[in-house]
Amino acid sequence: MSDQPHTPVLDRVNTPDDMKTMSDAELRQLADELRAETIAAVSVTGGHLGAGLGVVEMTVALHAVFDAPRDKIIWDVSHQCYPHKILTGRRDRIRTLRMEGGLSGFTKRSESPYDPFGAAHSSTSISAALGFAVARDLGGEGGDAIAVIGDGAMSAGMAYEAMNNAGHLGKRLIVILNDNEMSIAPPTGAMSSYLSRLYAGEPFQEFKAAAKGAVSLLPEPFREGAKRAKDMLKHMTVGGTLFEELGFSYLGPIDGHDMEQLLSVLRTVKDRADGPILIHAVTRKGKGYAPAEAASDKGHATAKFDVVTGEQKKAPSNAPSYTSVFAESLLKHAAADPRICAVTAAMPDGTGLSKFMERYASRCFDVGIAEQHAVTFSAGLAAGGMRPFCALYSTFLQRGYDQVVHDVAIQRLPVRFAIDRAGLVGADGATHAGSFDIGYLANLPGFVVMAAADEAELVRMVATAAAHDDGPIAFRFPRGEGVGVEMPDDPQTLEIGKGRIIQKGARVAILSFGTRLQEVMRACEALQAKGITPTVADARFAKPLDQEMILTLAADHDALITIEEGAVGGFGSHVAQMLSEQGVFDQGLKFRSMVLPDIFIDQASPAAMYETAGLSASHIETKVLEVLGVTQMDAHKAS
Repeated sequence: MSDQPHTPVLDRVNTPDDMKTMSDAELRQLADELRAETIAAVSVTGGHLGAGLGVVEMTVALHAVFDAPRDKIIWDVSHQCYPHKILTGRRDRIRTLRMEGGLSGFTKRSESPYDPFGAAHSSTSISAALGFAVARDLGGEGGDAIAVIGDGAMSAGMAYEAMNNAGHLGKRLIVILNDNEMSIAPPTGAMSSYLSRLYAGEPFQEFKAAAKGAVSLLPEPFREGAKRAKDMLKHMTVGGTLFEELGFSYLGPIDGHDMEQLLSVLRTVKDRADGPILIHAVTRKGKGYAPAEAASDKGHATAKFDVVTGEQKKAPSNAPSYTSVFAESLLKHAAADPRICAVTAAMPDGTGLSKFMERYASRCFDVGIAEQHAVTFSAGLAAGGMRPFCALYSTFLQRGYDQVVHDVAIQRLPVRFAIDRAGLVGADGATHAGSFDIGYLANLPGFVVMAAADEAELVRMVATAAAHDDGPIAFRFPRGEGVGVEMPDDPQTLEIGKGRIIQKGARVAILSFGTRLQEVMRACEALQAKGITPTVADARFAKPLDQEMILTLAADHDALITIEEGAVGGFGSHVAQMLSEQGVFDQGLKFRSMVLPDIFIDQASPAAMYETAGLSASHIETKVLEVLGVTQMDAHKAS
């Protein structure tokens, strides 16, 4: 026997080309080592674990068979891309995942040529892959286009729009349906039930047992077309019809953790496919790591954790999260009002609606990854006399914007939008930032738009929304903990369009919309030490504006500064428009608006992101001094 120490196969992989000469046995070993490396890395960084573990074998097989980056491998949502990143020259940086200056937690075109298309929202992969396939055939970049999409993402209509178009065009296109029975929450609806039937009971077991032998038959169905494929499928599985009617050749289900099956099928498809084909691979989210497999969400998103025990290392909490405050408040209103119901799009945990779903199952609806449907479904509920709360992240509400305009706003239906993850969210970066909802909602006629300055204000806004039946209303709140303020025992509804004065001062007024109010107060402490005491107001409403309060602030001060956790075109723009129409600027008011900068801000801690955005206490202090024409030296002398 050799005394040479065992060299891990993974250490031989710098790029996917290094896998091309490996034996199938070595590729199986590589998958085992890749799974261990993924677990070890995420234990240090936190992030999306379960999805990546479920596609380890698939990732190895894809890179062993296809020729990335010439062949375009597109990961839908891409929270399963960590193993892919390890194999594509980024292993040395994998422990910087989701950190400032580190690797993105998603695929990102600017990060690597092996990431041909960026993603962080679901159901875009087939559309993008079809675009690559058509570009190839029109003389653009060559190579195959392979979309890997989960069964949860298949609940979004965009996936079917893309498949319908792909079937019509007939281009060579490979779609892998990664069916793990779970998106972020257990997927719901008829599509999930259909996929479940494909591998339940004897038909799948028989197919699984025969799959290796059946591989040799695969070229013939490709040559003979759909009829032979259907005949074969009728004897081995109950599936295929839906996808074939959309114009795809259907192959599966296959075991997505069986390397021999994967390699055989992918090699055959690479050699023989001449049109759109869907490979249905059954996988297990969290595969190979017991704590993830045992978790209710299969280890979807995790903090840093101990590899041996799986115990997550979460910082102690001193205040409730905004999401939990919203959820508890909504439960109380639902107990008193049977018309209150809740709608979410595959995010009952993330939006805090899990408890609502447990307590009021008949009034809580998880519609799957289908934000367009969620909005219009909520509109129908409202038109039918219910009081729906449509709970979505700001970044995901963007996906249903036409429905917000056409189905809710134009009809003045009282849908209540609970907008979570408002502002900059941290490690998920630009794709998940809630930067635009103030602008895209406040420009809609008849919409009421609120932002909570703290968790007590959030409770009042939930009460206000619950009681509001005169058109649509929205309230936004950030990710993370509240500030620890005393909570009202009996929260009163807010008067629509009325703000509040927090402190009175002179010369300059700061008008805050949302949770930047805490930074404003910190800035005021520093300014007071320099002899400057600003007036501070909490706007509460971006629409309708409290014109009386704002005009009074403008009349009584030399300068007015607005601040918000949103992009230009939002609250500050509405204030400026109103002041302009009222002729206030003609009277010499100095006006400044502090908003998110005109860039997409990369991942970091929320605090670091707001530093980059120029919206921290020190920036507010500097803005006050600037607008008053006071230098730092003058302020220092005054103090």
